[in-house]
Amino acid sequence: MNEFDLIAALSPSLPSNSAVIAGAGDDCAVLDSGRPGRALLFKTDAVVEGIHFLPSATPESIGHKALARPLSDIAAMAGRPLAALVTLALPKNFDPEFIQEIYAGMSLLARRHGVAIVGGETTSNPERLLISVSLLGEVVRDKCVLRSGAKDGDALFVTGELGGSLAGKHLQFEPRLEEARWLAEHFPIHAMIDLSDGLAGDLRHLMVRGKVGAELLVRAIPISRAARRAAKPGVASGLRPDPKSPEKTPLLAALTDGEDYELLFAVAARDAVPLSDAWRKRFPKLRLSCIGKITAAPGLTLRDAHGVRPLEAHGYVHFS
Repeated sequence: MNEFDLIAALSPSLPSNSAVIAGAGDDCAVLDSGRPGRALLFKTDAVVEGIHFLPSATPESIGHKALARPLSDIAAMAGRPLAALVTLALPKNFDPEFIQEIYAGMSLLARRHGVAIVGGETTSNPERLLISVSLLGEVVRDKCVLRSGAKDGDALFVTGELGGSLAGKHLQFEPRLEEARWLAEHFPIHAMIDLSDGLAGDLRHLMVRGKVGAELLVRAIPISRAARRAAKPGVASGLRPDPKSPEKTPLLAALTDGEDYELLFAVAARDAVPLSDAWRKRFPKLRLSCIGKITAAPGLTLRDAHGVRPLEAHGYVHFS
């Protein structure tokens, strides 16, 4: 049973109440705030030594990532973060100065986005460091973007570049909070998700929630320099590497590496060109790519010079 099997098994029996607008299954829970036109966003996320960062990572980068992950989920709902609670699970012989530097990295990012860190919990964990952040945010209710609204014919867009995050981006990424709010304010975004587990995996979440399929254009997928540098010289540009080499191709890295924390969203095809033009004026330093479309036919496919074929690759999955 992988993480998504487990979530699917647990979710149907979770208790709910009248405050819940959207519960398990999206980037954040959406709750009634009691304020007209506003909703609360609620998210928790964790980073674990050896899974999300190596012991060699700087403490400031660990703190940055611990907060940036749930901030990226707030962005995926087009929300604004408000306050965080932090749970620290520490090995017995922890270094207090190291922990203070983790908090310095977390606090620097929090101040940049107006987030208050209002407390939390400390506990012991014999084997490794674990940091869990619970984050509260808010969103204009009719601008909140869920995973479930993609429609047949929608254009698919992604911000930034994909793949090769282990070269450093996974510890240094900037949550796309401003960009997501701008999108929701200026265009009717049908569905959105942040790319934490890889394009091939996270796109399938939009497909499942929207009961649609999708087609990706190989030539349009924005492959990062880090993903290209990681490939051995002579490795083909398609999905399959040289049979003698276990390395991923750049394309496969862009589809499956994960931890890109870019925004993937669906918008009506008629809005694609106006959105692209407006984006270039508003965010000239951040790339935006139209990478494919939503289809009525189920399944995820890839279109290249040789035609259309099913995409079997998936993103990162815990317990798999």
